[in-house]
Amino acid sequence: MKKYIKWKFIASLIFLSSNFACTDFLDEVSVSNQTADNYYVTAKGFEDLTRSIYPLLRNITQQRSLILNGTDIFAVNSSWDGAGPTGDPIDLYNQGFASTLTSVSDLWNLLYLELNRANTVISRADLVEGISATTKASSVGEAKFIRALMLFYLVQQWGDVPMPLEETTTANKEVVRVLSADVYTQIIKDLTDAETALPSQASTDWGRATKGSAQFLLSKVYLTRGWNYNNSLGGSAADFTQALAYADKVIAAYPMVANYKDLFPKRSENPLLETNNPGTQKARNSEVVFAIQYNTNVLTNSGDPAYPATAVGNDLHSVFGNDPGDTPGAPSARTGEYNRHQGRHHVTPAMYRMYDPDIDTRYDHNFVEKIYALNDNSKFEARKGVVVPIKKGDVTMEFRPWNNPVTDIADRGMDIEGGTKPYSVLNTDEFGDNPQTNYHGGDRAMMMWKFWEPGIDYGDAFGTFDFALFRSAEAYLIAAEAKLKGATGGNLGTAEDYYNKVLDRALGSNKDKDPMQAAAPENVKSLDAKSYRAVAGKLDIDMILDERAREFMGEYMRWFDLKRTGKLIERVKKYNPWTNAAGALEAKHLVRPIPLSELDLASNPIVQNPGY
Repeated sequence: MKKYIKWKFIASLIFLSSNFACTDFLDEVSVSNQTADNYYVTAKGFEDLTRSIYPLLRNITQQRSLILNGTDIFAVNSSWDGAGPTGDPIDLYNQGFASTLTSVSDLWNLLYLELNRANTVISRADLVEGISATTKASSVGEAKFIRALMLFYLVQQWGDVPMPLEETTTANKEVVRVLSADVYTQIIKDLTDAETALPSQASTDWGRATKGSAQFLLSKVYLTRGWNYNNSLGGSAADFTQALAYADKVIAAYPMVANYKDLFPKRSENPLLETNNPGTQKARNSEVVFAIQYNTNVLTNSGDPAYPATAVGNDLHSVFGNDPGDTPGAPSARTGEYNRHQGRHHVTPAMYRMYDPDIDTRYDHNFVEKIYALNDNSKFEARKGVVVPIKKGDVTMEFRPWNNPVTDIADRGMDIEGGTKPYSVLNTDEFGDNPQTNYHGGDRAMMMWKFWEPGIDYGDAFGTFDFALFRSAEAYLIAAEAKLKGATGGNLGTAEDYYNKVLDRALGSNKDKDPMQAAAPENVKSLDAKSYRAVAGKLDIDMILDERAREFMGEYMRWFDLKRTGKLIERVKKYNPWTNAAGALEAKHLVRPIPLSELDLASNPIVQNPGY
């Protein structure tokens, strides 16, 4: 918290120099007398201050390690050396998962940095002159929404946390942790205030918080409090009814788009066929309730410069495995066609098997089932002594769906003795470096490219597509979960009705059919299947978590989902082979360690979370 004190006070004094530039070469304007105190009291200054609460959300949502990895559906680039697992502490939950872990301190610092920016808007609002009461209230509503969001992330990750509610203007090393139940009370108060003050649509700049943003977050906060983790959140059964009521408001105001793929950049599976360029597509649609904004201007597309780990643009297109350069007949992957796949988040073997590859449109959108050569290679050696001439555009690798593996050796590639195909063919039980099979294949698994943007140069070029943090498809599943937990009311009927709305959108023309997933996703060799359509009396929380995995894979929520529902340990051990092999995941990991830097700098003793 000491770091956020220093950084945020300094950040509150930063202005864009263009606001004060000379209007004429010979005119001089003194900027040395311009301060936060005399600028933020003006209408223009207060608007700039309000806008300043948004850029840092880019940095925060790119800190995904603690949200995605070490869960049932994602892992860091872990490996299996035959003797045991190696990899990141976030996957292994070993002794390295401690208060010194960089991911822990980075996220903590960012959330408090943003919290203080929101506090600055709220604290300074009464001093502003020259704007209407409605405009001022709306700006404060935006800041309260952001403050509530930051506190919600903090309390889920760390439990009892410091909760400053005013702008920090002087150094203070005292750190007081506030009870989780009191943090939730404040979150709900901020959000109900924001709901009242915010407009239904942003008056300027799509992407700013609206009434719907507050209502969506209220639905999720009430749902989480209702589960009442460790009896510490002050929750009750009434919270589920509130969650349902707010979810219904979101569903009514933000209809889902017709096709799942329309939520993401448009592209084909074969990157050689692409004609789209970054910036030609927009993320705005009826389903998106709140989105993190990006654009094509390299000067304004970055993360916030006040934080050293500044991100330039949206990196979602490049951080998920797997890299096509590691496949047989590599297509010279250091090109813009496939861009980078840095492998920060690898799909677990079970995740591929939770979809029906035949009728669930999300499977085709989210995974690349074939890799294409980008250059000629007349001398590619498939295996020793067997040369397979490759031409640009040829398939070099095919990844078979879990429910339709190749069984005849002749249908395999010529990289295997007896194979006849001029490209490699892999079944899902051979994907990756998997301790279940001890198959040493490195990154040989389907690329997860749900967020891939065409036309981005290889390297450190970043995307321009907005990231939808809240969308109404989630409101349907929040409602389903709330109904399952006993919520009363509901505009659509039963929990199954809400659940199946999301599912049927994914099935497209196969709406109302029974999609079939692997009956045991963790058993990569089993072909047994089961339906994942919700029918009366059969829907349970694991089905909802499976559907959330299919619909929101890679979006900023998975660890929170597992923590909320009490399913983290069970599902991670079942579906994440690296975590399970390490055998270190336990109850203490349901909250994160308070960063060591925070403990060291505090002037008063701080009790660390149990077990760390």
